[in-house]
Amino acid sequence: MSQHLRNIAIVAHVDHGKTTLVDSMLWQSGIFRDNQDVAERVMDSMDLEREKGITIMAKNTAVQYGDVKINIVDTPGHADFGGEVERTLRMVDGIMLLVDAAEGPLPQTRFVLSKALELNLPAIVVINKIDRDDARVDEVVNEVYDLFIDLDANDDQIEFPVIFAVARDGQCKTEIDGELTDLKPLFDTILESVPEPVGDPDASVQVLVTNVQPDNYLGPLAIARVIDGTLKNRQQVVLCHRDGTTTPKQVTALFGYQGLGRVETDIAGPGDIVTIAGMTGIGLGESIADAEDPRPLEPLHIDEPTMSMEFRINDSPFAGKEGKYVTSRNLRDRLAKEAETNLAMRIEETQSADSHLVYGRGELQMAILIEQMRREGFEFSVGMPNVITKEIDGKRHEPYELALIDVAEDYMGSVVQKLGTRRGVMTKMVNHGSGRVRLEFEIPSRGLIGYRNEFMTDTKGTGILTHLFDKYRPWAGEIAHRASGALVADRMGKVTGFSIVNLQERGELFVGPTDMVYDGMLVGENSRDADLEVNITKEKKLTNMRASSADAFQKLIPPRRMSLEESIEFIRDDELIEVTPSSLRLRKRHLNTHDRKKADQLRKAASE
Repeated sequence: MSQHLRNIAIVAHVDHGKTTLVDSMLWQSGIFRDNQDVAERVMDSMDLEREKGITIMAKNTAVQYGDVKINIVDTPGHADFGGEVERTLRMVDGIMLLVDAAEGPLPQTRFVLSKALELNLPAIVVINKIDRDDARVDEVVNEVYDLFIDLDANDDQIEFPVIFAVARDGQCKTEIDGELTDLKPLFDTILESVPEPVGDPDASVQVLVTNVQPDNYLGPLAIARVIDGTLKNRQQVVLCHRDGTTTPKQVTALFGYQGLGRVETDIAGPGDIVTIAGMTGIGLGESIADAEDPRPLEPLHIDEPTMSMEFRINDSPFAGKEGKYVTSRNLRDRLAKEAETNLAMRIEETQSADSHLVYGRGELQMAILIEQMRREGFEFSVGMPNVITKEIDGKRHEPYELALIDVAEDYMGSVVQKLGTRRGVMTKMVNHGSGRVRLEFEIPSRGLIGYRNEFMTDTKGTGILTHLFDKYRPWAGEIAHRASGALVADRMGKVTGFSIVNLQERGELFVGPTDMVYDGMLVGENSRDADLEVNITKEKKLTNMRASSADAFQKLIPPRRMSLEESIEFIRDDELIEVTPSSLRLRKRHLNTHDRKKADQLRKAASE
């Protein structure tokens, strides 16, 4: 069975064209009819993936090339979803590393490649977007070789085949000077370079579960790879849990993959990637074994989370007006469900029943979870992200990131200066002579919280900032977060144009006329470093005397409407984001002025 099977994962940095290449491979393998209506980037099935243009969840598809079935897994390119990448790589026998012909290998390329090399997977390198005006193909190929050497690849791994492609047009070639053809050379290279799955069909069944998806009809579906033996529909098996316990179960349905769809099958052999129903209670990274002769596999290990955020119920005056699920029980159940299906996330109870700590890999992963929950109808509030510190040899250590920055030479000075104040240390600088400079920094994770917006402003939107967890190092000391204070509403009511005219010189406002506000809600950013309480609901006093300035027009500056990611970067320790299906509001943790002053005094006393 495995003679006509190949399993391969496509790995790359965000936006280097993975999902687009899979589209072309599906079309050229004849999966779709000529007249079939197929969405662009068909593998990005979540709404959020289509909106943000990134892959969040690893997904499987299968194409038939001649008499060989090729299982292709599209992986996320962002390190925040590293848990997805690490699980995915255990399902495959080789990787296709996609690199942009202009940008070259970036930090996330390094991240996914290092994971693949640890598992000793052979690589096929695809240099994509060779039709770009700023493509530098030869240099990028050399950079990829340098990256492999840097990651201690062995001699076999360094001897990788290189394909040059334009994924958008579904064309490729094996030589840089050759003629572009269809993707046949790529398919042929996969068959030559990726080994057939190994395993004994007659051995005791061993199945590694790498993902669990909920299904309203079949219950939890385990997405898994058959390592050894033959799995049959209706077979009696046992679930082998992390703690060493086992639970007897029966396979109620068994599916393989064909194109983008699941197809029911009665039997699966070594190397097959399948979906199994009836596995209620199975955890990610655990295994399924033969009921009569259970031989558990080693559970998957996933890198530890480096960041935490507080999720709590919404207790603002507007609570319950816009959301469908508002209670602490709703919130707890939803977070518990997320922890079950996402190995890279961990949920912890706090002393209060109303709040929970969520541990994850980065701001983007947290933002995606928050966005998913608000679209499902949840109403809640979240606090500022905090890094997770560790005690090592009696000293406090914190996570450090490797930040790679690509900017125009003109903006290099301000970037270096800002990262210097955030405890960043420049380790490398490369100038290709094209007017752009590539910088590498080692910087505490705390130093990058809230920096992206500032970076985009400093580089006029032209800079590229990517970062990747490096390791734990000694605590770097205090890092200033936000230099400015906030404008805080001092009463409930409707915002008036009259009050905005008088307040807009105090700072940048987040609300416009007729917006509803409440006591303790953030309505703007103060131009000074202290918080300022303001009355933004003040109305103009009407009299029967005609004023000489009655006909003068007042100019209102449009308010700054912040996205979820911008809000997460903006807030301080004593502030929260109120998240509802239709609104995002920033607020103080303590809405009452006296409570805020008391909390400030306690915080100052604790720091002294």
